Amino acid sequence: MKKILVFVLTGWLAGCTLQRDPAGETTAGITPAAAVDRLLEGNNRYMRYEPIHPDESRSRRKELTKGQHPYAVVVTCSDSRVSPELVFDQGLGDLFVIRTAGNIMGDIELGSIEYAVQHLNVPLIMVVGHEGCGAIGAYLKGEHASGHLKTIVDSIAAESEIKALQVKGDQILDHFVKANIQHGVREIIQSSPVIRERIASGSLTVMGACERLENGKVVPLNSN
Repeated sequence: MKKILVFVLTGWLAGCTLQRDPAGETTAGITPAAAVDRLLEGNNRYMRYEPIHPDESRSRRKELTKGQHPYAVVVTCSDSRVSPELVFDQGLGDLFVIRTAGNIMGDIELGSIEYAVQHLNVPLIMVVGHEGCGAIGAYLKGEHASGHLKTIVDSIAAESEIKALQVKGDQILDHFVKANIQHGVREIIQSSPVIRERIASGSLTVMGACERLENGKVVPLNSN
């Protein structure tokens, strides 16, 4: 039984060997600036109700069985209204997506991002928050949360950008949403030497953006 288990695990690991472009170039074949433009062009099509739904063909599916070459990592909220492939009008194999409530990132999420950067040579990481975020709203309202939900609220409360805000008024939620996005950008950069090296070489950009729910527009906030 042990021999069978070892054989199965060995075969599984062989199938999961991490591949990297030996030349160290972005496997997507585009620069960070071009990756940003491609995302925002897709978002403009989405806003105009003129999506082209790229990379959904039978040939595209067949091509992707040989490997993936996404051109951007999108870190965003699990909210059902902000699906990245729809918001940016992208298709199969285009985006490497990390989604959690409130765009919260821990070691697993950060490790997933590092994988996309180090082994898929993705040239862009975009942290996309959105107006009316329920996770941020729950924190602001001081709602009681228990179980695993409390972990989400506590994570937001611990963000230094959130704690530093001293704002009041009707737009208070928007300010906290943007602070949360900025925290995500800083967390990605500060927690990963691999990502900092790619930024320094000019082969990677990490930036934040916020989506307006009313019209679907994604507005860039900052970049490294």
